[in-house]
Amino acid sequence: MKTLNNNQNEISWGRSMEWLIVLGAIFFSGLIVQFPRIFNLDPEVFFPRNISLIVFPMLTIYVSWRNNLSFNNWILPVIVFIISTIFINLLPGNDTIDVFVLSCIHLPLFLWSTYGFAFMGKNSKGSNARIDFLRYNGDLIVMTALIVISGFLFTAVTIGLFELIDLNIEEFYMNNIASWGIAGVPILASFLVLNNPSLAGKISPVIAKIFTPFVFFTLLIFSIAITVSNKNIYSDRDFLLIFNIILIAVMAIILFSLGESTKSSENRFQIILLFLLSLISVLDNVFALSAIGFRLFEFGITPNRMAVLGSNLLILSHLIIVSRQILLVLKGSSSIKSIEKRIGGYLPLYTIWAMIVTFFFPFLF
Repeated sequence: MKTLNNNQNEISWGRSMEWLIVLGAIFFSGLIVQFPRIFNLDPEVFFPRNISLIVFPMLTIYVSWRNNLSFNNWILPVIVFIISTIFINLLPGNDTIDVFVLSCIHLPLFLWSTYGFAFMGKNSKGSNARIDFLRYNGDLIVMTALIVISGFLFTAVTIGLFELIDLNIEEFYMNNIASWGIAGVPILASFLVLNNPSLAGKISPVIAKIFTPFVFFTLLIFSIAITVSNKNIYSDRDFLLIFNIILIAVMAIILFSLGESTKSSENRFQIILLFLLSLISVLDNVFALSAIGFRLFEFGITPNRMAVLGSNLLILSHLIIVSRQILLVLKGSSSIKSIEKRIGGYLPLYTIWAMIVTFFFPFLF
């Protein structure tokens, strides 16, 4: 992967050839969004299956070119995308069938990992490259959010201006301009982040430091409230699913905060706060696993329960390892770099689990 200057003072707009690649990727992503209109397909059938295939293949092509990947490095992602496209579009089912929904949910996670393989290039087995990829994703989210906000403002102004002269362009604009723009936002954001890592890189640590204490105290109060509330999560399936989504979101915040903490400073208070957040997440995860186990024992095996069980076991083991490493850092017997290695080391396991749920659950159930 190409190294970039994080201390640049001027915005870099890349090379002419890179712009051609980016514009081509945006065009083809937007073209895929238009498939339902072009081929008279049902959008409610097309998009749940192909939402991740709109962006990740084009992003992979862009970073593969940017990193000068050899044939052996880029052929695997190509094969994965082709197989995934065929599989998800031939898979029978709809949003009322659990195993179909699980495949549609986990496919983006698997294709994200495939994109990460291309992003990391020859260094895909190294923990440093994996952490760089995670940080890049954090910066990408920030940059994407900024572009989306700007796009909404531009859309509102554009439609409003034409309404002043009694021309209603909303439907035309949304179908022919906004849809292409939405598909191209992640690609444009990636281009800006890769060429200007300091742009979003200066914002991400601030966001992490601001929200980590809020997340910790919110989760702490929530955990206490569970014990005194009348809610029985052992018998309430919907509550249990939402609770586990919250735990997964908290896990993501912990990883991002840890990454930014290692990147910005040796702040002991921040490390203590991250340790407490990881510890309370471990306790809540154990609580959730007991509820999942109860539902499996009481009501039997279903695709949803098995998917949630596997995800939570994976997250729990990862949280325990990360928590232990943070504790060693606080004791002075380990370095912050060791936390990064534990974070990056688990990424292949998440990839394998996403692949199992996406491709094997439909055959198992």
